[in-house]
Amino acid sequence: MPRRRDVLKFAAASLTLLVSRVGAGATPGSSILAVRVWPARDYTRVTLEHDQAIRYSHLLVKDPDRLVLDLEGVEFNSVLQTLPSKIIDADPYIKLIRAGRNKPGVVRLVIELKGEVKPQVFSLKPVGEYGHRLVLDLYPAEPVDPLMALLEKTGEAPLKAESALDTQTRPAPRGAAKPDEKPEIARLVTIVLDPGHGGEDPGAIGRGGSHEKNVTLSVARRLKEKIDATPNMRAVLTRDGDYFIPLQQRVQKARRVQADLFVSVHADAFIKSTARGSSVFVLSENGASSSAARWLANKENSADLVGGVNLGVKDPYLARTLLDLSQTATINDSLKLGKDVLGELGRINTLHKAHVEQAGFAVLKAPDIPSILIETAFISNPEEEARLNDEAYQDRMADAILKGIRRYFAKNPPLAKSKLARLD
Repeated sequence: MPRRRDVLKFAAASLTLLVSRVGAGATPGSSILAVRVWPARDYTRVTLEHDQAIRYSHLLVKDPDRLVLDLEGVEFNSVLQTLPSKIIDADPYIKLIRAGRNKPGVVRLVIELKGEVKPQVFSLKPVGEYGHRLVLDLYPAEPVDPLMALLEKTGEAPLKAESALDTQTRPAPRGAAKPDEKPEIARLVTIVLDPGHGGEDPGAIGRGGSHEKNVTLSVARRLKEKIDATPNMRAVLTRDGDYFIPLQQRVQKARRVQADLFVSVHADAFIKSTARGSSVFVLSENGASSSAARWLANKENSADLVGGVNLGVKDPYLARTLLDLSQTATINDSLKLGKDVLGELGRINTLHKAHVEQAGFAVLKAPDIPSILIETAFISNPEEEARLNDEAYQDRMADAILKGIRRYFAKNPPLAKSKLARLD
C-alpha cells in the first residue's frame, strides 16, 4: 500500500479525472459481500457486492497509470483481502490491485493499469440474487473495433470493392446438390453468433447447477468452428469468454461487421421442470405470438438488469442503430431463416413449438440483419440439462444450426454488397 503523502503527491501532479457519487442512505459499517473480476478483450469489469449503499469516489492518475477508488464507511474485511488474488496475468487492462485502510472509515483500492483506460464507475441496486453492487468497467482508451479485429484475423483489407456480378450466389445447375447439402456461395458471408448472457448474468440455472451462459458459449464456439470451415462463410462471436455484454452492444457489434445473419443462442427455462424441446424466435412488431413467447422475451430483455448496464452512458451510434424503423422485410427474412433452422433442430430434438414464434426481443432489433434467437433446449428440464452438457449433443446441435443456415442461403442467395464491411 503506498504511503498517503505519495498518493496525494502523484494525484495532485497528474490528476486526469475526478468523480464522486453518493449512495443514498449510506451508513458506517457497510460490508463487502463478494468481489468478482471479469477480464476480456473488450473491457475488464470489477464488481464489489455489498449489503447496503455506500459512498465512493475515484480518480484516474498517470505516470504510472492507476485508478484509485475510495470507499467510505466500509469495513476492510476478509472478502476485500481476496481481491488482489483475483487478478490474472492475462488481464488486458489490470496489472494488480492493492487494497487497504486509507484512514478511519475509508478503504482505498489502487488499481495499477497496463495502459490508458476510460473507466466507468457506477452503482446498481439489488436485483435477482444480487445485493447492492459497485461496478468498475475499465475500457481501453481506443475502443476495440470488432470489424478491424475480424479483418486482422482474416488478413483482409478494411474496404474491398466487389462487383455485384461476382458477389451474387451463382444459380445451381440442373442436377446439383439439394439445398441441405453444401450450397455454393460466391461471396464471403458473415454470421454473428451471440452466446446469451455471460459474466455477472448467468442466465437460467439448471437443477444440476448448469449455467446457461456456459452452455450457450460452448455451443456457439462449436458452431463458429463449423462455419469457419465452410467455404465462403465466417463467424464472429459477440463474446468469446465469460463476461457480460449489454443487449444493444450485441446488436451494435453485428452491424459493425456488416453481418449477413445474427444468431443468438440460449437455453430455455420454465417454472415447470417438465417443459422441454427446442424453439426458434424472431422479432415481432405487433406483439408476441403467444403468452409464453412474451414471458420469455421479458425474461431475456431483463438480462441487462442482472448483468449490469451503466445507464448514464448514451451512445449516439446505438441510438441510430435502434431507430424505430420499419423492419418488415428483415422480419420476413428472419422468419425464413428461423423456419429452416427449426426444421433441422427437429431432427435432433423434440420441438417445443412446431412453428417459429415472435416476440419483442431487444437483441433481435437490428433493422437490416435477419436475426433469430434459438432456445436449444430447456436447461430447467433435468433430462435436457444433461444433454446440453454432453459434448456430442452440443456438436449435433451446432451441426443442425449450420444445416439450417446453409438451407436458408441455398434458397435465399446473399445479396451483393458494394463494400466488404461498413465503417459507419
